[in-house]
Amino acid sequence: MGADQPTHPSEPTHRSEPTPPTRRRSRPFVVQVAALRKAAGTTRHEHRQGVIADLASIGVHVPEGDPVTADITLTSYPGGITAEGTVAAPWVGECRRCGGPAGGRVEAEVKERFAPEGGSDRDEEAYPLTGDELDLEPLVRDAVLLDLPLAPLCRPDCLGLCPQCGTNWNVGPCACRPAGDPRWAALDTLRDG
Repeated sequence: MGADQPTHPSEPTHRSEPTPPTRRRSRPFVVQVAALRKAAGTTRHEHRQGVIADLASIGVHVPEGDPVTADITLTSYPGGITAEGTVAAPWVGECRRCGGPAGGRVEAEVKERFAPEGGSDRDEEAYPLTGDELDLEPLVRDAVLLDLPLAPLCRPDCLGLCPQCGTNWNVGPCACRPAGDPRWAALDTLRDG
């Protein structure tokens, strides 16, 4: 008998069907806001987490597959919704002083508006609010990208590399003489001569 056939004709066959992905898992930063928009001043807290692809700046990026977290309070106002809270994500990159691996965590404060597109009272600086759905992903993406470090360090007191031999001074010293100031080069030759 096959594995899928019942042992007795009267026994039902039990197969586990794959569970279809929920809308929240496939679009984790989309929030339904119909109830929130009914009365100005209504607030709701949202904690959302999901993966956002291609979060990178020069030499720094959020690792592929690592989740980004948004902890946001939404408040309705006549014509739109404000979003205030924090956005957090891990980052990795290359230390600007020694070239070694660097990493940390972005934790950005956000306070932005979402408003419907079009109309005479269009809010040019607001994120779009489409019907009864508010997509936090553009806000989260912008907050992470703006907060990624421009000059990452492996540690705040990184000593860097010797400019002459390339020794990593975090590991140990080298035997090179300190580079002289070129403005004093003539005096250095008198001293050494």
